[in-house]
Amino acid sequence: MQPVLKKAHRPLTTSFSYYSNLIEHCFSLKSLDFAKFVHARLIKIGFNTHTFLGNRCLDLYSRLGTVNDSLRVFDDIIEKNSISWNIFLKADVGFGELERARDVFGEMPKRDVVSWNTMISGYVSFGLFDDAIRFFSEMQKAGIRPSGFTYSTVLSFVSSACRGKEIHASMIRNGADLSNVVVGNSLIGMYGKFGAVDYAFGVFMTMEELDTISWNSLICSCGKSGYQNLALHQFCFMRSTGYSPDEFTVSTVITVCSHLQDLEKGEQVFALCIRVGFLSNTIVSSASIDLFSKCNRLEDSVRVFEEIYQWDSVLCNAMISSFAWHGFGENALQLFVLTLRENIRPTEFTLSSVLSGVSFLLPVDQGSQIHSLVVKSGLELDVIVASSLVEMYAKFGLIDSAMKTFAKIGARDLISWNTMIVGLAHNGRVTEALNIFKELLIGGPPPDQITLAGVLLACNIGGLLDEGLIIFSSMEKEYGIIPAIEHYVCIVDMMSQGGKLKEAMDIVELMPYEPSGLIWGSLLRSCEICRDLRLTERVAEKVMELEPWSPLPYLVLAQAYEMRGRWENLVRVRKAMKEKGVTTVIGCSWIGIKNHVFVFKEDQLLHTRGKDIYLILRLLMQEMEDEGYASQQNEE
Repeated sequence: MQPVLKKAHRPLTTSFSYYSNLIEHCFSLKSLDFAKFVHARLIKIGFNTHTFLGNRCLDLYSRLGTVNDSLRVFDDIIEKNSISWNIFLKADVGFGELERARDVFGEMPKRDVVSWNTMISGYVSFGLFDDAIRFFSEMQKAGIRPSGFTYSTVLSFVSSACRGKEIHASMIRNGADLSNVVVGNSLIGMYGKFGAVDYAFGVFMTMEELDTISWNSLICSCGKSGYQNLALHQFCFMRSTGYSPDEFTVSTVITVCSHLQDLEKGEQVFALCIRVGFLSNTIVSSASIDLFSKCNRLEDSVRVFEEIYQWDSVLCNAMISSFAWHGFGENALQLFVLTLRENIRPTEFTLSSVLSGVSFLLPVDQGSQIHSLVVKSGLELDVIVASSLVEMYAKFGLIDSAMKTFAKIGARDLISWNTMIVGLAHNGRVTEALNIFKELLIGGPPPDQITLAGVLLACNIGGLLDEGLIIFSSMEKEYGIIPAIEHYVCIVDMMSQGGKLKEAMDIVELMPYEPSGLIWGSLLRSCEICRDLRLTERVAEKVMELEPWSPLPYLVLAQAYEMRGRWENLVRVRKAMKEKGVTTVIGCSWIGIKNHVFVFKEDQLLHTRGKDIYLILRLLMQEMEDEGYASQQNEE
């Protein structure tokens, strides 16, 4: 037993400092039982009514006890001062009793800056930003001068750079201490969040005192606003001025290198992490995994992952998304299952990565199992996960399930709308895709390039040439979106398939971009339909220039020459195809049975389970003959 505990069990004493020390030890021990023991002794000798000891005990229960414990101590204090009221107010906020905190705030005989800060930060912690702003305004009307903590709290949730500038101006008018490093860091972070990097630099340059957080805020602001090289420059400047980077600094810089795909600089920062021992931090290691993955060094990502012995969701998410991004869906799925066995709770990012990256490998029943896991995890209403579920069901061809999932999404973002439109288009549900687009225009966010590409795809698949042309021609005027190359691909393919080859060629000649291989490929297919050999040869040459590995121009030319009996040209095309090493695309299909995915390739002579497969096939054919299907076919 510790000496302080032995003393506590001695006969009662009336030493004021003795009980003050006991309460202090309760804070260090973090033991609720010992706190209640000390409180009981205070009650026995009547010290529970003393303002100072009562405040200390109240503060103790606000951290270790319950709301009722705090209320009991508060009621016992006879002469409550402002500290008593502020501690009790903070306790109510900490226990999530915002309604009662509001009542307590209204009953306070005197409210100081601490009281107002407690209410504002309480509302912020529960996401009630409008109430926080209202209290901030009322605080100033009441003549209470906001502190640095007030401003840093309010700046953390402002909704726009304009509103942030207003608060910044208010700080200057009220004579706030802008040299305070916490306030300065909050301003830099706020401006960086909205891409106002010039204002962030302005604050940074006027700060009298800097710390590592100041540099982190500036570097992060540059990176998030798209000024990646400037962020790297500030990192070098930080080190040259004698400031030591921390884990947050290097993780931010590694992320910047990932966006730039600058492996050389990324490896230098990675080496620094190893030298100073930062790699054990999962935020740093996950950023490193992402760096190597984005720079096409997946083997190095795996090596970093294997070096970390303590897994968490952040680390596993980085590795799962890396596997999925590189097309190693099975590895991503296996790691996901392993994380579940290790009792690592999946996050919305985990489930989204798994669903988006490996849905083409999953049998339908396993996809439904992951959906069940989403529901069990309480993430069914998360818009990111729900969008991934919509995409998964659309890939499975279960478009009705995709629409049911979409219908359950409460606050739909543009990604969820786009996913539904594209999923309907790919599944041939053209009318539904256009109806969803109309719903989006009525009550959703403004469409973007992906939205209109999905709508044009639906029009293309449905053969709705007139509707597609109307949408394409009104993109810039109606929606403020300049047609990109993917929109031209859709409209050219739509017109080519609609028999308007000349008009499609006119669009290609007038478009502001260099036509891509996809555009020339669409024209090439239409040229052969129109039986225009000279045009077919000219367009085929264009496709060969842009996509020398593509077999399409060779196959189209070979077919055109064969149909016209031009055998020498046919031999020449096949010889050129062979010399250039161009191979035809091998057809592939797969089927999921229980926990295995069986892949069948067009050029595969015998599957690993070929004997069993052909045995079943023969049995099926025999049953078909017995049922008369073969004879019916012969009659036809």
